[in-house]
Amino acid sequence: MGGFVGRPRKYLEKGQRFLLWRGYATKLKLIYQIKFSKMLLEFFATENENKLREVNEILGFELRQISVSLEEIQALKVEEVVHKKAEEAFKKTGKVVLVEDTGLEIVKWNGLPGALIKWFLATVGPEGILKMLSQERDRRAIAKTAVGFFDGKRAYIFVGEVAGTITKGVKGKSGFGWDPIFVPVGHKKSFAQMSASEKNAVSMRRLALEKMKKKVGQDFLER
Repeated sequence: MGGFVGRPRKYLEKGQRFLLWRGYATKLKLIYQIKFSKMLLEFFATENENKLREVNEILGFELRQISVSLEEIQALKVEEVVHKKAEEAFKKTGKVVLVEDTGLEIVKWNGLPGALIKWFLATVGPEGILKMLSQERDRRAIAKTAVGFFDGKRAYIFVGEVAGTITKGVKGKSGFGWDPIFVPVGHKKSFAQMSASEKNAVSMRRLALEKMKKKVGQDFLER
């Protein structure tokens, strides 16, 4: 027993040093992964010129559009859709490609249509959605955008969301998709009535992209 006196503190100090070293090593590994991927995030997989313009305006530099056929899985959550698309984009192109998906969750419909909004728009359009909500007083909705990429080892997914309401009529002619029927909280204009700079200042896409910049580091995205 006598030979054990004093050892607990010594072992504790070693344990603390080990934990600090492990934490430092983990941080270095993450920095290495980010730096290794830095020059590769140059592409955005989209066929939508408006989305490309909006993303580039928010990022402050030009991502190049890349054409790649990606599976649109049937899911309500935009995070799930983006995760699948990010992995598939990497496998098909061999590049780190930014992908994006946007959904509209209507509170009264328990989150529908969510990421399925594109099929709602393709079949009934914004006017059809308004018609289906014509008898509803609760017109609350949440607009969500997920952005992300896959670096060959893991997927980085970031989500931005904006609460708002569904209008009773189509408002505005700019924007795209369901912009004419969504008014964000604290505003009187629909997304389609806002200028590009006004919309970018409050959009869920900006929030998602800002989360991405904060997580991976502004230096990773600079050109």
